[in-house]
Amino acid sequence: MTDTIFALSSGHPPSGVSMIRLSGPATPRVLRSLSGRALPDPRLMQVRALRDPGDKDNVLDRAMIVWFPAPGSFTGEDSAELHVHGGPAVVAAVLNVLSRQPGLRLAGAGEFSRRAFDNGKMDLSGAEALSDLIAAETELQRRQALGQLGGRLAAQCIAWQDGLKRALANVEANIDFSDEDLPDRLDEEARRGVCAIAAAIDDCLSDARAGERIRDGITVAIVGPPNVGKSTLLNALAGRDAAITSEHAGTTRDVVQVHMDLGGYPVTLFDTAGLRETEDTVEREGIRRARDVAEKSDIRLILLDGDTWADRELFENDFAGNHTLVVVNKIDVLDPPGVPGAVVEDGDEAGEGNGYRARDGYGAGEGNGYRASDRDSDPILISAKTRYGLGALLARLEQNIARQWTFRDGVAITRIRHRNALEACQAHLERALSGVGSELWAEDLRLAMRTLGQIVGQVGVEDVLDVIFSEFCIGK
Repeated sequence: MTDTIFALSSGHPPSGVSMIRLSGPATPRVLRSLSGRALPDPRLMQVRALRDPGDKDNVLDRAMIVWFPAPGSFTGEDSAELHVHGGPAVVAAVLNVLSRQPGLRLAGAGEFSRRAFDNGKMDLSGAEALSDLIAAETELQRRQALGQLGGRLAAQCIAWQDGLKRALANVEANIDFSDEDLPDRLDEEARRGVCAIAAAIDDCLSDARAGERIRDGITVAIVGPPNVGKSTLLNALAGRDAAITSEHAGTTRDVVQVHMDLGGYPVTLFDTAGLRETEDTVEREGIRRARDVAEKSDIRLILLDGDTWADRELFENDFAGNHTLVVVNKIDVLDPPGVPGAVVEDGDEAGEGNGYRARDGYGAGEGNGYRASDRDSDPILISAKTRYGLGALLARLEQNIARQWTFRDGVAITRIRHRNALEACQAHLERALSGVGSELWAEDLRLAMRTLGQIVGQVGVEDVLDVIFSEFCIGK
């Protein structure tokens, strides 16, 4: 018989209300024992005094209890929720009494969701989406996880499976009844169906890994020579002193990171050591780490100032590509630096004789050589110290991210497991379409259907279940 599990499913006390969840065959007995009364009506909250079954005079709390008989519960088992007052002593007393009841044990991480999956209450992609929804920190993460939890990916995979089943039926009809006078169009219908599904999967895979980026976050490395204000910029964007700043070059020896929400995209900013030649072994290690982070990051901000602008090509050549933005810092102390094409923020006062022109609506004198632009190849002028131009920098960064990883309010691939399965499915379909002979067709179609089944947990996922559900918090 399955154990009955229990756990605190809400946040840690103190809080106004804490919710303790139970699931398993002993649930109705425990409810009756704690309340001293018959079970309440299913799915209706009732106020009950909870008592220690071993000491009826010991009232643990006056709580709201809900009874969910199987199979109409989250886990598909007999389940209950105890909504108790959220004081630490109250929660501890109730959990202590539950731990002493026969047949009960504390739930492990993700065990409630694992039971829901095992009992057919959700597919595996839905369980993963539930984990993502709990962990969501930005609006796009929330929307993407909620779409997955609603079954968008699962429904699409099942639809593709159904299409492949129809194609397989046509192929197998030609194999099993080759002596019969079957319509000539059966193989052709199968081929058209498989082609359509292969094209749809290819479109899904051609998303620049947007779903995975939204789930896992986009990494942005701030790189450049020493003493140009990388740490000051990180602190300004983070809104706190996350990195040590100093007027002395080489202060940053290790990689410092902060997390932020940029237009719904989760972004991790990395402050790195200044890039230069040095004999200091500790600083050299910091520079090695800086280069490693920069090369692996999704986007790089090359930060320069007036003194280092002339060396910009050295850094641009090191980190060339569409995922690099050039930023010029310290414009509050610059004599006209001569940075053609630089961009400053809407609404910033340009003043007179400053040597650049602000965005629409602001003049900055004649012959300054500057123009507003949204092109990633054009530098952005800022002052991290005074926060001047940070709005323009964030807007350009958000624009760059949204252009590369467009949010799909529909079917999205959010995990490498999904992508690997779809790529394997695509390979089987391509082999089927290029193969000769109905027998080979049939085998490749079966393998393609199997890989789609792995996404929703129908087949071949036993080795990943423990890993997936261990990501959940205890109580879920």
